Amino acid sequence: MGLDKRGDEIFVVERRGWIGAFLRSLRRGRDRLRAARRGRRSYKLRFSRLASLLAAIFLFCLVAFGLNMFLHGKMEGRTPSAYRVKVADTVKGADTVKEADTVKEADTVKEANIGSDVGKKPTSKHRKRHLPCEVTLSESVNNLVEPSSFMNFTQFSLDYIEKEENSFSIPRFGGHQTLGERENSFHAISQKLHCGFVKGPASTGFDLNEKDRIYMNTCKVVVSSCIFGSSDFLRRPTTKRMTEYSKKNVCFVMFVDEETLSTLSSEGNTPDDTGHIGLWKIIVVKNLPYKDMRRTGKVPKLLSHRLFPSSRYSIWLDSKMRLNTDPMLIIEYFLWRTKSEYAISNHYDRHCVWEEVLQNKRLNKYNHTAIDEQFLFYQSDGLTKFDPTDPNTPLPSYVPEGSFIVRAHTPMSNLFSCLWFNEVDRFTSRDQLSFAYTYLKLRRLNPDRQFYLHMFKDCERRALVKLFHHRELPLPVSP
Repeated sequence: MGLDKRGDEIFVVERRGWIGAFLRSLRRGRDRLRAARRGRRSYKLRFSRLASLLAAIFLFCLVAFGLNMFLHGKMEGRTPSAYRVKVADTVKGADTVKEADTVKEADTVKEANIGSDVGKKPTSKHRKRHLPCEVTLSESVNNLVEPSSFMNFTQFSLDYIEKEENSFSIPRFGGHQTLGERENSFHAISQKLHCGFVKGPASTGFDLNEKDRIYMNTCKVVVSSCIFGSSDFLRRPTTKRMTEYSKKNVCFVMFVDEETLSTLSSEGNTPDDTGHIGLWKIIVVKNLPYKDMRRTGKVPKLLSHRLFPSSRYSIWLDSKMRLNTDPMLIIEYFLWRTKSEYAISNHYDRHCVWEEVLQNKRLNKYNHTAIDEQFLFYQSDGLTKFDPTDPNTPLPSYVPEGSFIVRAHTPMSNLFSCLWFNEVDRFTSRDQLSFAYTYLKLRRLNPDRQFYLHMFKDCERRALVKLFHHRELPLPVSP
C-alpha cells in the first residue's frame, strides 16, 4: 500500500507539472499575440500621423506657390507698354554738364552702390515666358514704295577721323578721343568725329579683303550679322520667306573670323565659289581690333554705315537669331510706316539702367569696377532713373534689346551710331548700359533737331525672328 500510494503521488505531481507547463505556454502565446496587436495599432497610429504631416506641408506649399504667382502677375502688369518716340523739340536750351557738389556726389555714390546683392542668384526658379505678338506686315513687297519725303530728316554732313595727327604709343581702332572731343561730338552739326577705323602706323584691326570691300560698296539695303571666336552656330535666313526681290537686291552679310570659318567648315558649312552659304555672303575679318569678342562684335553691329557706305538701310541681326521675315517688309513696317529713322525694341524684362547694372553684376557679365566707373560717370552727367509714370519720359524703356536693329542711314542715325560705339569703346562692351545715356544726351544737347527713334515692343521682334541660345562663351577679357 505504501509503495502504491507513494507511486500515485509521484504520478499526480508529475502530471500536474506537464499541465502547468502547457498552460504557461498558452499564456505566453496569448501575451505575444496581444503585444503584436498593440504593435500594429501603434504602427498604424504613427503612419497616420506622418501622412497628416505630409498633407499639411503639401497644402502649405500649394498656398505659398499660388500667392507667389498672384503677386508675380501683379508686378508684371506694371511693365510699361512700348510706344513710338520722337525727340521732342520743346526742351529749352542745352543743358551743360555741371560739377556735382559734395552732397550730390555723396548721394550719387550712395545711389550707385547697389551691389550689396551682387553674387546672389535671383530667388525665382521660374523663368518668364515671353511670347510673340501680332505684327501687321504688308502682304507683298511688290506694292512697296519708299515715301518720297522719307529721307527729309535733319540734314548735316559727317566726316570721320581716319588717322590721328598726334603720335600715340599704342594705336587704337577707336582712336584716342579726348573728353573735350567727346563732348563736342554730341552736337548734331557738320563735323569730323571719331567713329572707329582709326588707322595708325600699322593696321588697328578689322581688315577686309579688297574684293569684299568692293562688294560691300555696292549694297543699298543690308542685313548683317557676325560670329567671332566660334561663339555661335550659323543660322541661315528662312529662304522660302524671302521674296525674289530681296534675294536679288538685299545684301545678306555674315562677318566671321578665321577661327569661326574653320569651325563652320568642320560642321559642313563651307562657302561656295561665290563666298555664300545659303543667302549669307561670308566675309572674313582678319586682325580683330579687340580681345573681347563681344566688343569686336559691336563694330558691324553699330557701324554698318561705315562698312556699307553706299547703303540706305540696314538691319542688324544677332547671330543667335534666324530671320523669318522679308527685310523689305521689316523696313516698311518699322521705318516707313512710323516715319522713323532708327528702330530698336525695348528689353523684355528690364527698363531701368539701375536694374541693368545690378543684373550685369549678378551674372558677372563684366568687371564690376569697370561697370561702377561707367555708371558713376553717367550719373554725374545727368543720367536719371527710368520713371514710367512720368509723362515726359522720352522712351518706353531705358534698356533696349539690342539684338535686332533697323535703321535708315540718315545723318542723325549715323551720328547716334557713332556716339554709341564710342561709349562701348571707351567703357564696357555692355552696350545696354550706354544706350539710354547716349540717346538722352544727344536729345538734350540738340533740342531743335529731332531724332526719330522708334522703340517697339519686344514681342514684335520675337514675331519676326526665331531665337536660339548662344554657344557657351568664355568670360570676356576685362580692360
